[in-house]
Amino acid sequence: MSTLKISIVIPTYNAAKTINNTLDSILNQTYKNFEIIIVNDGSTDETVKLLNSYITKLSEDDRRKIKIINQENQGSNPTRNRGAAEAKGEYLLFCDSDLTMKPDMLEKMLDALKINPAKSFAYSSFKLGWKLFQLWPYTAERLRQMPYIHTTSLIRREFFPGFDNQIKRLQDWDLWLTMLEQGHEGVYIPEILFKLEPSRLGISQWLPKIIYKIPWQKLGLEIKSVKKYEEAVKIIKEKHHLL
Repeated sequence: MSTLKISIVIPTYNAAKTINNTLDSILNQTYKNFEIIIVNDGSTDETVKLLNSYITKLSEDDRRKIKIINQENQGSNPTRNRGAAEAKGEYLLFCDSDLTMKPDMLEKMLDALKINPAKSFAYSSFKLGWKLFQLWPYTAERLRQMPYIHTTSLIRREFFPGFDNQIKRLQDWDLWLTMLEQGHEGVYIPEILFKLEPSRLGISQWLPKIIYKIPWQKLGLEIKSVKKYEEAVKIIKEKHHLL
C-alpha cells in the first residue's frame, strides 16, 4: 500500500442528520489509503450515539480507519487543529460534516499534487445546495482580493500552519493567505468534486453576492449576517495587511 496516506479531519457539532452521508462518501472513495479523524466538538444532539452505531456496522478494515475524539465545545478552528495534531498522513483534508465527496475526489486531488510538486494544496469547484461555486485557477492577486477557496482542499501536511484560533469567520481565507505569506500556493482542479448541504444552523451557509452589495446602512437597515461578514473581512484584511 502507498505511504501517501491522507488524514481526513471532520470537525463535528450536532451533525446527526448529515454525518452518515459524509462518512459513506469517504469510505466509497477510489483512493483507499486514508484515515478519518472525527472531532466531536461537544455535540448536544444524537451525533455520538449515531456515530457509534454507524461504526459497529462497518467492516473491520473500515473501522480501523476511523478515530473519534470527544471534547467540550471549543469552536471550529480549535477542533480542526485538534484533529490535525492527531493526524499521521502526509496530506491533510478538512471535511465538513455536511459534505458529500464524489467517489474520485481524493484520487484527483492527490494526482493534482503529484503532477504539481511545487504546489502545497489542491482545491476544486463545488456545490452548496443548488448553487454552483465554479472557481478559478490560483493567483495570489485574486486570493488577496477575495475568499474563494474552500477549506476542503488537500494540503501537504508539512506546510500546514494551523488555523488561527482567534479567527471566528472566513477561516479558510485566513489559512490560504497565511500559507501564501509563507511561500505556499495552490493548484486548481476544474471540476466539481464535492457538495455541501446548506443549513441555517450548520457549518455551510451562503447568501447571494448581491446581498452584500446593497447599501443597507444608507437605507436605514442593518442586516446582521452582512454586518458580521463585513466585520470578518476587515479582521482578515487587517491581519494580512490588505487594507
